[in-house]
Amino acid sequence: MQVKTVSRILGVEDPRERLLRYIEGLKSVIREVKKGGNPPEVAKIIDLAERYLKDAVYYYEKGDIETGLVTASYAEGLVDALKYLGLIEVSWPRPREVVVAAAGTFDILHPGHVEFLRYAAGFGNKLYVIVARDDTVRRIKGRSTVFPEEDRLRLVSAIRYVYRAVLGHQSDMLKPLEEIRPDVVVLGPDQGVDGKVLAHELKQRGVECRVVRMPYRVQGFSSSATLRKVIEMFCR
Repeated sequence: MQVKTVSRILGVEDPRERLLRYIEGLKSVIREVKKGGNPPEVAKIIDLAERYLKDAVYYYEKGDIETGLVTASYAEGLVDALKYLGLIEVSWPRPREVVVAAAGTFDILHPGHVEFLRYAAGFGNKLYVIVARDDTVRRIKGRSTVFPEEDRLRLVSAIRYVYRAVLGHQSDMLKPLEEIRPDVVVLGPDQGVDGKVLAHELKQRGVECRVVRMPYRVQGFSSSATLRKVIEMFCR
C-alpha cells in the first residue's frame, strides 16, 4: 500500500510511511524465520509475533500510528528474544542512511529555530547543523552575536533533532558541506541563498544533493524581534 501525503510532496517522510516500512521489514523477517522449520515452542512464539504484526497492520489502516508502532515493536521484541537465545538466525534489514544538513547563526535560540531544525530533521536520519562563526556573522551582518560561537554550538547541539552540530569554516562556507556530504540541504525561509546555485556549486565539488527551502515562517519569532523586545523591556 502506498501512502501519498502532503509531507511526501514537501519531501518530509510521514509517520504513517515510517510505520509502513517498519511493518514491511517485520513481515520480511518473519517470512524468513518461518522457512526454517522451527521447533513447536519457537513456532508458537513466531505465531504470537505474527499476531502482533497483524494488529499493527490493523491500527495502521485505522490511522492509529502510536498503537500500531507499539504492537509492531512487540512483534520485533519477540523475534529479537528468540534471536538472542540462539533459537533462530535472523538479520534485520538496514534502512539507507539519509544525511541532512542545515546552517544558521542561531543567536538567541527561539521557537522558530527549533521548528526549522525539526522540519529539516524530517528529511532524513541524521541532521548535521553548521553554526556560523563569529567572524562570519560580523562580516555578513555587520554586528557581533550575543553569544559567542562555542556557546551557540553547545545550544544547538542540545536540541534533540540535531545529530551533530559543527562550526562553520572561517573562509570557505561550503567546506563543511563538502566534508559532511549531505543527501539533502535544507534552507530556512529567510536565508539569502539561491538553492539552485548552491546545488550547482556543491556538485562542482563532487557533492550530489538536493537543496530545499522551508516553505513557511514561524510567525512572531526572530532573533532581531527578540532583541528589540528585550531592549524595549529593559531600556525604556
